[in-house]
Amino acid sequence: MPTLYIRHVPDDVAETLKERAAAEGKSLSAYVAAELGRLAARPTNAEVVARLRRRDRTEGPSAAEIVDVLRESRR
Repeated sequence: MPTLYIRHVPDDVAETLKERAAAEGKSLSAYVAAELGRLAARPTNAEVVARLRRRDRTEGPSAAEIVDVLRESRR
């Protein structure tokens, strides 16, 4: 497993991370590794857009129907 070194972390950020790690009963390293894992698991905006573009949109309301509903809701 690789080791990461992060430089130039602002003091307030480091202190907040230490407090959160302690509150969860984890070491700072374990806490940050878990947070990085969650961050890496999230899709990027480009991945979300690509996934949406691949979706089958043949069913569901048309753009005109959506606009009509929006107009009605604003009256």
